[in-house]
Amino acid sequence: MHGRQTQVLLLAGLLIAAGGSLMFYKVRELGFPLLPDSSAQVWTIEATLSFEAGPGPIKLSAYIPGLTPGFAIQDENFVSRGFGARPRLVDGGREVQWTRRRARGPQKLYYRAVVYKDPARIEDDTTPPFPSSPMLAEPFSTAAEMLVEEVGRRSADPASFTQELLGQLSSEQNENADLLLGPAPGVFDIAETATTLLAAALIPSRLIRGVLLQDQQRRAELIPWLMVHDGNRWLYFDPVSGEQGLPDNFLLWYSGSDDFASLDGGTELETRLSISESLADPLLLAQQRSRERDSLLSKLSLFSLPIQTQAVYAVLLLVPLGALAVAVLRNVVGVQTFGTFMPVLIALAFRETRLLWGIGLFSMLVALGLGFRFYLERLRLLAVPRLSAVLIIVVLLMLGVSVISNQLGLDTGLSIALFPMVILAMTVERMSTVWEERGAGDAIQQGLGSLLVATLAYLIMDAEIARHLVFVFPESLLIVLALTLVIGRYTGYRLTELFRFRDFRGSKAQS
Repeated sequence: MHGRQTQVLLLAGLLIAAGGSLMFYKVRELGFPLLPDSSAQVWTIEATLSFEAGPGPIKLSAYIPGLTPGFAIQDENFVSRGFGARPRLVDGGREVQWTRRRARGPQKLYYRAVVYKDPARIEDDTTPPFPSSPMLAEPFSTAAEMLVEEVGRRSADPASFTQELLGQLSSEQNENADLLLGPAPGVFDIAETATTLLAAALIPSRLIRGVLLQDQQRRAELIPWLMVHDGNRWLYFDPVSGEQGLPDNFLLWYSGSDDFASLDGGTELETRLSISESLADPLLLAQQRSRERDSLLSKLSLFSLPIQTQAVYAVLLLVPLGALAVAVLRNVVGVQTFGTFMPVLIALAFRETRLLWGIGLFSMLVALGLGFRFYLERLRLLAVPRLSAVLIIVVLLMLGVSVISNQLGLDTGLSIALFPMVILAMTVERMSTVWEERGAGDAIQQGLGSLLVATLAYLIMDAEIARHLVFVFPESLLIVLALTLVIGRYTGYRLTELFRFRDFRGSKAQS
């Protein structure tokens, strides 16, 4: 006995671990939402490049976002009438090149991308380029050596060296820094000078550009940032304040000191970045993320099935929840029902008829069918023909209710056809048998119990979060199976039995 109990508990634990692990992976790595009403932030970025075309061939190159850590691209478009657009990988990231043989007058080219957060996407370029000592003329070479030596004495590792270096470059009291930066230095000048000094200290670094993803930006600016390798990973630093880390919603665009766009065969190049924020369905983003990673779960997902098949399984996957509810109510609570699956199937019909109408139609059909069943008992028919006659009567009753409801303009009455007629016929037959053998009280009690269980099963199966979880995470049914197995080993008192024998327990306690 104890061995079987242990085996069931062990099996249930393995099922819960397997189902929970798959759900955790899909939520953590693929971004599937646990709640049905959740939404994901997406940002639409549009780059507009306008210029005056020259007399000859035109070639315009511009950096575009690539494999940026923390973000992924959902969709991107190149809008350029008459131009050929070809994205490619370059040293600084990704670049699109527009080309055209000839054009006249003002031209406008557009790049549009929709990006979203993807925490699982990390920096995959972990091998930094080995820096070479920069060749500077005097007196800049001496100033750089003195500044690097001074910062080196005050630091212990690449991170502290970078912060101390940026602090010296931002200070107005360091003559070497002032000489290297020149008059009126900007943020870009500080960042570029920092990369030069870091190379002199043999510390790998890169100058990167990015944008802050904020809503309703008509003219967003590319912000320079500093990326430093500490021997294991890349670290990010604000070139002005020296603080480590990236700002929230910072989208890395490209790296290097090149301009955002370059033009051959035209003049008066102007660029503009616009950003807008919106909400998207996280399920669509999670499906795209799983396809990009070629995840096995994406191939085995319900979303890979045809739409019609998905609609069928959206209903079938709810049946185990109803079965679990029946098991709890019968074995733990002690509610008596006609059969095991009848309440679940009736609950499925309630999802179409709605609860109150379903209860009314079900009660009316069972009552009418029970009356005809008592009349058939007087005819002394054999069991199989009698059950067939009950089934025919139930079908005729369903047809009659539908016709009368249609004439009265009650569209809800037409949904009575969704009730499982075989289950109704078996319910009528079983109820009449209990009525004859145990009396009307037991028959009515089991009938009301069946209706109560069907109602509770309907409330569980119709809950939005339940429909969402079993469809998006079908592996959650492993947890439902584990709970069902545990309930199958329950041999204690049912709640109704504790209520029935409360007087006996009270008298036993007094004695």
